[in-house]
Amino acid sequence: MKDKALIIRSIAPLVESPLHAESLTDEALCGMVVEVLEQQGEWNYIRTPYRYEGWMHESCLLKDPACVRRWETLPKKTVWFRCADVLKEPKVQGAILQTVWRGGLLAPLGEPEEGWRKVLLPDGREGFTPDEFLGKYVTEQTPAGEEAFREALVKTAMLYEGTQYRWGGKTPEGIDCSGLCSMAYLLNGVIIYRDAAIKEGFPMHEISLSEIKKGDLLFFPGHVAMYIGGNRFIHSTGHMGTHGVTINSLDPKDPLYREDLRSHITAVGSIF
Repeated sequence: MKDKALIIRSIAPLVESPLHAESLTDEALCGMVVEVLEQQGEWNYIRTPYRYEGWMHESCLLKDPACVRRWETLPKKTVWFRCADVLKEPKVQGAILQTVWRGGLLAPLGEPEEGWRKVLLPDGREGFTPDEFLGKYVTEQTPAGEEAFREALVKTAMLYEGTQYRWGGKTPEGIDCSGLCSMAYLLNGVIIYRDAAIKEGFPMHEISLSEIKKGDLLFFPGHVAMYIGGNRFIHSTGHMGTHGVTINSLDPKDPLYREDLRSHITAVGSIF
């Protein structure tokens, strides 16, 4: 059995190798439990819950087996607001213990009081955050109700609109194209491949463009976007002039048309 560890940082960078610590490939989020597959000094080769692997610095991890086991047994809430400050006291003037970004996990302690929820951070500290910032923690499951699930995917992706593009990013602080699409699915309980490809072993499969519906993915060379209906799609792009999470169109008559993308579609993916 592989050792497990807890992500205690708000954003925990994964990099290609300890020798290239600046080469961001992904970001794991607060409260995730990861597998430690190998260790080299202060660097750990880890596997995330969504089966992505990379090197992570020791400072991002809590490896104590008892702490990990305790965290795994606790009920969780997901941060759905852009970010949530966990405060030392249940008031806006409270000192900030940690800021947790959308997708991060907190363990609720008791019921909300006057709009505040007492929560446990993965490192054992207790604090308070507005209860409205937290939502249901949805683990991997088969979505119930295709139409409702598709709408939820689009609504979730739209939460990131206006976020800057960040290679390897996964949060409203900065996100890349596959980070946007994979987070929209992950927050709704389905794990798809984190990179811009359809990969065997994950639920995404190829369909024809004529079959595309809301929540399905459009693939281009090194890029991916989510179809939101009406010939439009949302994506995170480093393209100058339309930088970040934005909406574009497949329709040449639409002012948001991106001919450079429409003419280079390599595949369309769906989980249905």
